[in-house]
Amino acid sequence: MTDFLVKRFVKGYEQIDDVQVRTSYGTLASVVGVVCNVLLFGAKLFIGVLINSISVMADAFNNLSDAASSIVGFVGVKMAEKPADDDHPFGHGRIEYISAFIVAFLVIQVGFSLFKTSLGKVFHPEELSFKWVSILILGLSICVKLWLSVFNRKLGRRINSKVMAATAADAMGDVVTTSATVLSILVYGISGWNIDGIVGLIVSVVVMIAGVNIAKDTLAPLIGEAIDPEIYEEISNFVESFDGIVGTHDLIVHNYGPSRSMASIHAEVPNDCNVEVSHEIIDRIEREALRRFGMMLVIHMDPVEVHDERVFAFKEMVAQVLEDIDPRFTFHDFRMVDGAENINLIFDLVAPREYKASEAGKLKSRISSEVHSRDKRCRCVITIENSYKSSARNA
Repeated sequence: MTDFLVKRFVKGYEQIDDVQVRTSYGTLASVVGVVCNVLLFGAKLFIGVLINSISVMADAFNNLSDAASSIVGFVGVKMAEKPADDDHPFGHGRIEYISAFIVAFLVIQVGFSLFKTSLGKVFHPEELSFKWVSILILGLSICVKLWLSVFNRKLGRRINSKVMAATAADAMGDVVTTSATVLSILVYGISGWNIDGIVGLIVSVVVMIAGVNIAKDTLAPLIGEAIDPEIYEEISNFVESFDGIVGTHDLIVHNYGPSRSMASIHAEVPNDCNVEVSHEIIDRIEREALRRFGMMLVIHMDPVEVHDERVFAFKEMVAQVLEDIDPRFTFHDFRMVDGAENINLIFDLVAPREYKASEAGKLKSRISSEVHSRDKRCRCVITIENSYKSSARNA
């Protein structure tokens, strides 16, 4: 069904990096969500009133909030497609993240309202009316919500949409809450025990937890998150694949919305290569990056020694010292300045973030001492920095 709807209503559905195509995906998901949730709201509200069940009515208004969330998501996707202007040179893509955050707030608000109402039902329970037709309709709503979750998850993964991922998670939460509601009705019908208020409390808590999780997932790209190691390696390997590039480091990717990124990277070039030749290579890489990744890549050239064996020997010695202290250490921009009495080894050290800035002095002293113990002439000039690559996902 998902593929049929996509092929039927999304023109050029395979061009997922195109802003217009992304908008069409968002429109499709929003329309489907609104239609399904409004129908479910009407059906559940009717049943809730018919059997006097707060948990069913709570579930109904949860579906109504989902319909509102779909509308917010649609507005967000439409606004995110606006092109760049003088005040927003990187476009409006982050509006999609903001709309997902609004969806999360709506979900939390609905959950809190249901919690208060259900708490009243726990202390002052009302008589229920058991009808099998209510079980049948609620069972059908579970199937609809399960399909909606799969539908939005597929679309979200296809176009990397936080809004659709949030909607999918919310729909799966609805499957759980409606199942709990069905359970409370069955318990009442079989045993006469009225656990409607208790189930309503459980439903409301699940709804609020889902909202908090959606908010956390949405805030991450708004605040700024580390680059995925796989993407880091892909871009680094791409740049290093060009002749005239001997290494890369300091890749930073700025996210301005789904499929809207800008990146910068330091590319190491031979120090004996003509500057104009190296610059031409850099220009070609930047053009190819835009074509391949749809990303503006800004490259800084770092000249490095590629012939001096003495430099290689000292570089290897530093690498061994760092390996002995912490295998996670890496370094770059290595230079050697050979003086009359001392040899200055200058490099940038990339350390895990657990090494605090207050400890930088001690760490530099330890590395310098270890290097000096191996060669008395050596003095280290170290700049400590952190990687922008996600260590959590790389673990």
